[in-house]
Amino acid sequence: MNKQEFLWALQNGLSGLPQQDVDERLAFYSEMIDDRMEEGLTEEEAVAEIGPIDQIIAQIIEETPLPRIVRERIRPKQSRGAGEILLLVLGFPLWFPLLAAFAAIVFSFYIVIWSLVICLWAVEVALWAAALGGIVAGAALIIRGDSMQGLLMIGAGLVCAGLSVFLFFGCVAATKGMLRLTQRIGGWFKKLFMKKENAR
Repeated sequence: MNKQEFLWALQNGLSGLPQQDVDERLAFYSEMIDDRMEEGLTEEEAVAEIGPIDQIIAQIIEETPLPRIVRERIRPKQSRGAGEILLLVLGFPLWFPLLAAFAAIVFSFYIVIWSLVICLWAVEVALWAAALGGIVAGAALIIRGDSMQGLLMIGAGLVCAGLSVFLFFGCVAATKGMLRLTQRIGGWFKKLFMKKENAR
């Protein structure tokens, strides 16, 4: 792939972003290719060294805030006529509740998936508290002369400490997984708003 093909593919992949952002990215990657060519690489080698175009486009989209993409997509390309404005106003009782319901569903989905992670961390904290409480209570029972119950309490505390160590790794993995899922859902929404002009 040569420089022109790369820049064309990049522009095509970023067509839903604000034009200023697209122009900045095109200038950045054009300069990057030129710099590599000045270092002695051929045009194709310079383009290949930058990386796969799909990954570059995905990274740029991921870094662009969703509200910025939405603003760009809903900005009218031309002024609306009186008929369109009238339809928007008269259709408000229909489209606004649907939009609000969709937003509520998305928001509740995020709350549900993140509440699972929060519950895991709450169990983790409870296990550590039970471990500490069991060891302290066991030591107190041993001091009072009830060594059998004290040893049982210390053993239960150590079991809770062991379980909390295993659960800690599960909590970390679940948190990372939810972060990745959240990023993918955000990327899906961004792509939804970045449909090509000719696909409309």
